[in-house]
Amino acid sequence: MSTLIAIVYPSEQKAEEVRSLLFDLSKRYLIKLGDIVIATRDPKGRVKLNQLFNTTVSGAAGGSFWGLLIGLLFLNPLLGVVAGTAGGALSGALTDAGINDKFMKELGAALKPGDAALFALVQEMTADKVLAEIQPHGGTVLHTTLDESREKVLRDALASAAAAAPEA
Repeated sequence: MSTLIAIVYPSEQKAEEVRSLLFDLSKRYLIKLGDIVIATRDPKGRVKLNQLFNTTVSGAAGGSFWGLLIGLLFLNPLLGVVAGTAGGALSGALTDAGINDKFMKELGAALKPGDAALFALVQEMTADKVLAEIQPHGGTVLHTTLDESREKVLRDALASAAAAAPEA
C-alpha cells in the first residue's frame, strides 16, 4: 500500500532540491516512488502543479504511432497520424495517474504565495535512512497517510531542522 506525504517548503527551489534528493535516494534503493509532484500558489491564488510525467504528451505520442500504423493499413498514413495524435492527447488529458490532481490543488490552495508543497506517493522506503536525508531540509508537514506515531516522528524531525536553521 502506498503512503502519501505532502511537505511545505518556503520556495519552489527548496522543494525541487528535496525532490532531487528523493530521486537520488530511489537510485540507491532506499525509497520507491509512485509519483512526486510540486504544487505552488501564485500571488493571484492559482495553484500550479509541476509534474514530471505529462499524460497528454505521452498519449499524443502513442496515439500518433498507432494512428500511423492504422493509417498505413488504410493507405492514408497522414490522416491516421492526425486522428491518432488527437485521440491519444484526449485520452492522456483525461487520465490522472498517480496522485489525484484535484486533491493536490485543494491542498495547494492552503499554501501562502511563494511556498511550495512537495507531494510524494511512496510505495516502499527505508524510513530511518530517508528521514535522516531529508531532515536537514526542514519543511512543514501538510498532509500524510502515515499512522499517528510515524507522522509525529516526521513532524518532529522536520521541526527540529527548522529550529536549528536560525543558529546556522
